[in-house]
Formats: sequence, C-alpha cells, structure tokens
Amino acid sequence: MASIPASFLLLFVSISATVSTMFSATVIEDLANLKPPPNFNATITNNCLHNPSLRYCNSTAMDLHEIFRFTIVASHLCNESKNPNCVETFSEIDLRNRPKIAPLYLSFSFFWKYCPLSILSIDLSNNSIKGSFPADVLLCTQIQALDLSHNEFSSDVPIQSFSSLSNLTLLNLSFNHFSESNLSDSEFFKRFNSSSFIHSGLLPSRKRFRLNAVILLLCFPIFVILIVGGFWWCCFQRPDFLPRMCRRRHRFTASMLKAATDEFSKKNLMGKSDGIAIYRGILRDGFKVRIEIYWKNISRENLRNFAEECKVVVQLCHKNLLRVYGWCNDRRLRAIVAEWTEENSVEIWISGSAPPWKQRLKVLKGVAEGMLYLEEQWPDIGYDLRTSSVLLSDNQEPLISRFKVGDRSNITNKIRLFGLFLLEIMTNTKPLEGFEERFVEFIRVHYTGNLQAVIDERMKMTENTFDQAKQAIEIGLMCTNQTRSHQQPSLYEMVNIMTRMLASQNHKRSSHCEGGRAHRGII
Repeated sequence: MASIPASFLLLFVSISATVSTMFSATVIEDLANLKPPPNFNATITNNCLHNPSLRYCNSTAMDLHEIFRFTIVASHLCNESKNPNCVETFSEIDLRNRPKIAPLYLSFSFFWKYCPLSILSIDLSNNSIKGSFPADVLLCTQIQALDLSHNEFSSDVPIQSFSSLSNLTLLNLSFNHFSESNLSDSEFFKRFNSSSFIHSGLLPSRKRFRLNAVILLLCFPIFVILIVGGFWWCCFQRPDFLPRMCRRRHRFTASMLKAATDEFSKKNLMGKSDGIAIYRGILRDGFKVRIEIYWKNISRENLRNFAEECKVVVQLCHKNLLRVYGWCNDRRLRAIVAEWTEENSVEIWISGSAPPWKQRLKVLKGVAEGMLYLEEQWPDIGYDLRTSSVLLSDNQEPLISRFKVGDRSNITNKIRLFGLFLLEIMTNTKPLEGFEERFVEFIRVHYTGNLQAVIDERMKMTENTFDQAKQAIEIGLMCTNQTRSHQQPSLYEMVNIMTRMLASQNHKRSSHCEGGRAHRGII
C-alpha cells in the first residue's frame, strides 16, 4: 500500500474481475454480479488511514457498496482508456471516438463522485453525445485537461463550477450547441482563449452576426415603413383608433363613416333624396349616430365654406337643437354626423300617431325655446322649420335639425315660419309650396265662427283644451300676419304663453287625480 491508493483499488478490481472482458457490456455484468469481498471494509479503512484525501474517505456516511461499484468502473475505464499500467497508475480517461461506451461511463455518477486523484486528463471528444453539459466531470477537480469537443451538448455551461478546477490549463468545448454567453467579459474566457470555444455556441457566431445584420438592415426599414404607414393610416384614415386626446375634435373621415355604416349598406340607409342620403351608423366606441351624406361634388372654396359652417354648428348646445358631433369634408364625400333619434320627423309623427293637444303643445314650446336660444346666442344661424325637418328625440322633445350659417333672414321672417309650423301642427295639413298664404287665409276665415273645420279632428278636445288650441291658432295667425300695421309676438312672449298653457294642463291633470282619490275615499 506504499503506492497511491488508486493502485490498490485498481489492483483489487483487476483481481476480482478476472472473468471480465474488455468490452463495455462487461462493466454492466460486473456491476450486476460481483460482490465486495469479506475484507473489503478493512481494506477501505486502511486506505483512508494512509491517504485521508481520498474522496470516499471524506464522505459523512461511507457507502461500501457504492465504493465497490466505483472500483469496478474505475478498473474498466482505466483499461478502456489504454493506460499503460492500470495496476500502478490511472492518469487519463481517453474515450474519444467511442460513441457507444462514452455515454455509458458518463452515466456512472457514483464514479465521478469518487473520481481517482491520479486522473489528470479527460477526453470525451468526437462522440456526438447529446444532452446538457456533463457537470459530473467537473468533480474531478485535480484535472489539467478536459476535451468535450465535437459533441452535441447543449444548454448552459456551468462557468462558476470551473473555479474549483485550479489546475485546468487545457479546455476544449468547440463544436457543440451550448447557449450563448457573454464569455468575452468573464474571467473564464481570459483564463483560456477563443480557440477553446470555436463553434461551441458560447461565442457569437460571425456568420450568425452577419446574418442578423443583414436581417436587421432589411427588416428595420420595412418595420419603419409599417410603423409610419400605420401611423399615417390612424391619423388620416381611422383616427378613432388613436387615444381621444390625439384625435382632431369633430373631424370624421370617409373610412370612419364607411366602417360605421357597414360600407354604406342598405340596411343602414334611413332615407334618400337628390344628392343626400341619411344613414344610421355605429361608431367604434359603440355610439349610435345619424350620418347625413352629401354626394354632390363642390368646388374647393365651397368645401372650405362647408367646413367653416360645421365648425360653428358643432358649438350649438340646446335640448331642442339636434346635437352635431362633427363632419367629414373629403372632396368625394361630405357628411354631417349628429345624434341619433329613434323617432321620425314631426310631420310623420302628426300624421301617423294623432298625438293629443298636450304633446303638440310641448313640441311647439320646445321649438320656440330652440329658436329663442339661437336668436339670443347665434343670430346669424338660420334654420329649417318645416315639419319634415324638425325631428323628435326619444323623449318626444322637438329637435331643429337643419342649420344655415350666415343666414341673413330677419327675425320677422323666422317668426312667420314658426307660425306656419304651428298651424300645420294644429291642422295636420301641409300647405303646398307657394300656396302658404292661401293656407293661412283659409284658417283665418274659419277662425272666428267655424274653428272646428280646421283643427285636426283626431284631437280629443275638452272645453279647456279647445280654448287653448284656439289661442294657439291665434298666435299662429299673428305670426304669419306681415302687414305693416300689425306687430308680431316675440319669441320670448310665445315661450311664456306656451309655458303657462302647459303648466295649466299639468295642474288640471293633477287636480283631477287628487279629486279622484278623494272621491274613492269618501265612498
């Protein structure tokens, strides 16, 4: 036992494995069949007394069976590596170009755990071994050379584990598939050199770098073009995809309107006339709108005037004016986007549903209030008071919907138009264009003695409502009387009169309900 302890172990294994041959299958058979001799425990104890640095001597719980298996593998591996005298020394593990047995010996983790201190070189190159880095090999901390080149190892290299291999001077990890690392900045790389890592995957490949550079040079301009193109599309075609703070207020594009109306589909077409189409639309945020489209081409100057008028109209804010949200002034398509109402125009409402006097009075009052707002706040804005142009909101509020910026018509003419609107509401008769004076004269003739002949017969009238209806017709006749000796009522006066009428209607209805409840209580 004067020589290194490894010689004793190898000698012991060589004696106990006399029936073994020199093939890898033999080590499997020996591991399965051989048993430790009776004096094996004493031998191991004696070895540790002579050389306490042996790895199995430092084990907290010595596993004799595992140590015996280690001696068997060490014996075979020494001979497989063609060491000149395995009885005396075991200096290298040489399994290069041995793809059938190299993975087998790598799998014996108990051998690497007790790696003989005499081993100075490990060569596992040219075996096409797959899998992660064989970290068990690094348990042989005394080695001076390690060659794992020309295999198919992958994943990360445990660089920190190499710090314990202070004697390692030759390392070859070339031609593998390890994960790329920043070795050039580490002490590990400085300890060896780049030739140790050729095509290992650890260093950035020049070919891959050139390929990445070419891809970057090609893809970056395309990426920039796509970003700029997408930004342009969002800004000028579909700004509704942008955050609200980045949009131009009140501006709509043709693409937005196409999307809102499902490409101007027939199912969303609500009405159509010469050069004008009215669509129901749903904006991207789910808001339902009324889109009035003008298909007729106009000059650039008129297009600018249209935009300037829309800038004014979007500022109007009153419960009896149709709220305009914005406009589109593309040369091929002009449109106004306004609030959507499920109800129809006053003309259809009067002729179709035969509303009672109170509802008609509410509509007249609302129109007068809208006119008063415009006259006080926006005197230069004209409007269309035909019953076909005044819409109804979902809660039966009238909405003046057609405006004309820069209209110079005087208040006298506007009040006259309101008078015609009122008379049409009361009579359910639409005067022919150009025959408005005859229509008014007909009502004036019957006003004093035969008013029933002109009032809409579908209205159920009481004595009180008849008096109010008569008073309303009188207001309408006063509004349409344009003789110099006659003074028209003001909008303010008409709003007050109708407010009192409506309040009277509500008061009578409330009193009637209270009286009804008292009567039932008495009974």
